[in-house]
Amino acid sequence: MVAALVGRTALKFAALLLLWSVSPLVRSATNPSDGQALGILYISLNSPPQLTGWSESGGDPCGESWMGISCDGATVTAMISGLGLNGSLGYLLSDLLSLKILDVSNNRLQEPIPYQLPPNLSYMNLAQNNFSGNLPYSISNMVSLVYLNVSHNSLSQSITDFFVGLQNLSELDLSFNNLTGDLPISLSSLSGLSKLCLQQNNLTGPVDLLTNLNLTTLNIANNHFNGWIPKDFSSIANLIIDGNSFSNNLSFPTSHPTPTPTLPRYDHNFSLPAKPLQGSAVQPLYTVYPRNKKKMTMGALIGIVIGSLSGALIAAIAVVFSLHNVCKDSKSQARNSSAPLSIFADKDTNQEMQEQMNKSPTSLKFPPAKKLMVDNMYGNNCLLRRLKFPITATSYSVSSIQAATNSFNQEYLLGEGSLGRVYKAEFSFGKVFAVKKIDNAALSLQEEDNFLEAVANMSRLRHPNITGLVGYSAEFGQRLLVYEYIGNSNLHDLLHTYDDRSKGLNWNARVRVALGTARALEYLHEVCLPPVVHRNLKSANILLDEELNPKLSDCGAPEFAMSGIFTVKSDVYSLGIVMLELLTGRKPWDSCRAISEQSLVRWAIPQLHDIDALSRMVDPSLNGIYPAKSLSRFADIVALCVQPEPEFRPPMSQVVQLLVRLAQRASVIRRTSAEEIGISYRIAEETGSETSS
Repeated sequence: MVAALVGRTALKFAALLLLWSVSPLVRSATNPSDGQALGILYISLNSPPQLTGWSESGGDPCGESWMGISCDGATVTAMISGLGLNGSLGYLLSDLLSLKILDVSNNRLQEPIPYQLPPNLSYMNLAQNNFSGNLPYSISNMVSLVYLNVSHNSLSQSITDFFVGLQNLSELDLSFNNLTGDLPISLSSLSGLSKLCLQQNNLTGPVDLLTNLNLTTLNIANNHFNGWIPKDFSSIANLIIDGNSFSNNLSFPTSHPTPTPTLPRYDHNFSLPAKPLQGSAVQPLYTVYPRNKKKMTMGALIGIVIGSLSGALIAAIAVVFSLHNVCKDSKSQARNSSAPLSIFADKDTNQEMQEQMNKSPTSLKFPPAKKLMVDNMYGNNCLLRRLKFPITATSYSVSSIQAATNSFNQEYLLGEGSLGRVYKAEFSFGKVFAVKKIDNAALSLQEEDNFLEAVANMSRLRHPNITGLVGYSAEFGQRLLVYEYIGNSNLHDLLHTYDDRSKGLNWNARVRVALGTARALEYLHEVCLPPVVHRNLKSANILLDEELNPKLSDCGAPEFAMSGIFTVKSDVYSLGIVMLELLTGRKPWDSCRAISEQSLVRWAIPQLHDIDALSRMVDPSLNGIYPAKSLSRFADIVALCVQPEPEFRPPMSQVVQLLVRLAQRASVIRRTSAEEIGISYRIAEETGSETSS
């Protein structure tokens, strides 16, 4: 009897053990945040039918074996798809915290690479798509990254200087793009880099900093590099440097391997512990073996996992502790200062925002933050003031700037703010810039002392929709800021100056301006660390290039005599005002109108959800040509942004995604008198879907 009891007990124990061992397979409920992120991605990819199993509403990708998805228990760990997809990568990939492998090469994906990338990736392959813009700065936080391939795209501008923290990076491929400028200094810090491919770009300058790397493969062919070929390149086994402008020839033998196409799929020589893809047409994905080719034991795997988690926890605690101390020191400094460093240049702020602050002072205030992350969420600038960043902008002599502006001649004057005037500067080397000449009488002593710190902060802001700071001068008591020159106009003049230029601002262009401005703010709020609050967002600070692409100006410059509490939510409110200007063609404050219509926000808010009233609000210069459904969706976004309570205003990433979806789905319609009975007529010259910036 005892034996039977023991036998039954052993049998039950074995059954329970078996059930526990297979429970990850039985429990199919995927982490909700993973499911939601993939649902948003599916929408951003235009809901392609080839992604079998996927759903716009999210769901259970692990349990339902979605195409191209691999899971470990209830979390998504790998995503691979080369099925000719189009659209974009959406805005919620950063919620995929367990994703280690992202391979979406060989598709037709467009728009800039999103900032919200999975933070814990080890392998990222975005090659052979149509991505534009530049590499997002958020990659700097992906410290586990070993392999990065963004070749065969349409990336432009200089390579973002974000490599300091990527010490695990082994292979980097940026080839076959339109990248320009010199190599970033932080590239020399990649001690673990063995393969670097930069061929077929428009890169310039010397390549000496690459001698610090232990490379086995280097391809920098067909660029515009100059200077001397370092003799240390002789130790690189696979070296291709043809098609540049070097001053010397090779004096050492090199091998010239036959170029091979960029691997469109996952590199099987790259080892990561994971499971095969569920429901993928690409099988097998890779084999789970350590590099000595011996099968990994369960004990070793558990040890690696526990060790990794412990190390990550210790590192996180150390970072939070250090940030807390820095923030604490900064707050102490701020309490002892009567004029803290601020981050915008004109006190001539939007009168609409001033009215909001004066009439509802509590609507822009928040209770004291209990955690550092809350401080960062709302744009606390204590870290920005105390952390030291290198100045990457060029130092110009005062004499060279005087020569470029003809001694700040009135003919070169572009505009004027409370801190000083802005001049067009034509330098002898052929470049044209805009120079802000700061009036020292408008600055406190502390702001003068913090000028170089402000320059350092501004010089690290790099985004296609932000006017870049390219130089500065601090000689002989002068305070000069040199920006890229945008030669068209600003949004305020284009909207409120009725001439031929304003006729080009059709509905598509207005949505593009709103989207580009929102993307600039998304970068400042959610990519920069710590977050940057613009504080002076208005149509006059949105410059437009010849293609009407927006460039947000006055990001990170010193502020003078500005009162009130500003947060990222203040910027969201200001964007809502700019969008109202785009919608109505009216100024934020117009004393020439009837009292009930002088404040744009107060006049517009009650009408935003009334379709008939909304149609009467539209800027008359549009001549009745605007998207039928897009108009009301645009108004809905405005209503979200200008809500009186800051906590209800959406984060800028959500605003960006709403505008992206609006632009993708809208079609242009002429609204006629038949609208009174709810009928709209499609115009013959329909422009189709609006394109995003």
